Amino acid sequence: MSDAVIRVEGIGKRYQIGERAQQGALLRDVIAGAFRRNGKRSSRDAIWAVRDVSFEVKQGEVVGLIGRNGAGKSTLLKILARITRPTVGHAELHGRIASLLEVGTGFHAELTGRENVFLSGAILGMSKAEITRKFDAIVAFAEVERFIDTPIKHYSSGMGMRLAFAVAAHLEPEILLVDEVLSVGDARFQKKCLGKMEEVSRGGRTILFVSHSSAAVTRLCSRCVLLNAGRVEQDGPAYEVIGAYLRDLTVTSASRHWDLADAPGDSVVRLRAVRARKVDGTVSDAFDIRHPIGIDVVFDVLQGGHLLAPNVHFFSEQDVNLFITIDSDPEWRYTPRPVGRYTSTVWIPGNFLAEGSVVVRVAITTLANMNIRLDKSDLIAFQVFDSLDGDSARGDYAGHLPGLVRPLLKWSTAYEPERNDASLLNSAVSDEYVQP
Repeated sequence: MSDAVIRVEGIGKRYQIGERAQQGALLRDVIAGAFRRNGKRSSRDAIWAVRDVSFEVKQGEVVGLIGRNGAGKSTLLKILARITRPTVGHAELHGRIASLLEVGTGFHAELTGRENVFLSGAILGMSKAEITRKFDAIVAFAEVERFIDTPIKHYSSGMGMRLAFAVAAHLEPEILLVDEVLSVGDARFQKKCLGKMEEVSRGGRTILFVSHSSAAVTRLCSRCVLLNAGRVEQDGPAYEVIGAYLRDLTVTSASRHWDLADAPGDSVVRLRAVRARKVDGTVSDAFDIRHPIGIDVVFDVLQGGHLLAPNVHFFSEQDVNLFITIDSDPEWRYTPRPVGRYTSTVWIPGNFLAEGSVVVRVAITTLANMNIRLDKSDLIAFQVFDSLDGDSARGDYAGHLPGLVRPLLKWSTAYEPERNDASLLNSAVSDEYVQP
């Protein structure tokens, strides 16, 4: 038998556009509706939110569901949570299930924070004893200790969301269905929520996680299912599926140029071209991880007398800022640029970036007052690949290597046969770092 705790087979959900519920409807409304349709129901009025979806999730797996808006992610979770019935197909879930599909379920504005913790916890399936046992941890996590006996209607929206997430985050189910809950609160609290989700995932629970944050999905999930127009388009390791999804959303060309009339910028400076190239000048969409990568930024200065600094921002395929580099050419660092065309080139050394997609953003700033003259995102993109020849940081390892960068660092190993523990302790104190 399979050890899957979630099994989805041929699930489909169809909605009738414009259809109203007929339960309790008056006879005249039913007849009128039939006349409006001329006695027919057009198949064009029906849409499939989810169509022929099948997959399995094993015990302890953390699986991400990703896709564009309207791809069917939330509909699928509602089917698995038994909130809505599928039109076709079926799903099996084995174990205690908790659904975190909407932050704030069960909260009442007139009740205090304390009362809402017990109410929401009960709705989410927690017993009174369980809520009592976890109450202090829930309140501390939400950071609302001073206001816990104040009615929720007096909370700010952020405070209410924090308390709602804290209740849901302290559930202890065997299967957890999560839909875009990490968007609550400010950036600091979002990081705290993400840490809590990581803690849950390390506890061996099975999680199905929907989020538009590719960084969060990559951090939490080992596997991803990509939905497109209600169907499964790809299912595999998270880094592969997310990479394919983001490459489809972003630019793929390694070179772009503009006519002066269309060029981004202002009356002082205009961006004319950006390109990724090899040492020999060849523009390329793919670079060997071991070789340098040059980024050319071509711009026209239309008005002289400004200290202008081109800067390039590099992002991973998970939309994580890898690093920023600013033109530090001493010739122009303290010298206002006269009118003319400039080509500034920055070189990324070989054995620095990890393999994957890299997206480039360019800005040009006036250093005197930090005025941003132009700021253009997702201009070009290129791929970094590891040739598996064994002379990169990968060595002879053929599996997936995570990380944002992959530098080739110097290693050294000292071997001493039959060395005892006492000498090992002494070496830990006396060994000195030797500059490579």
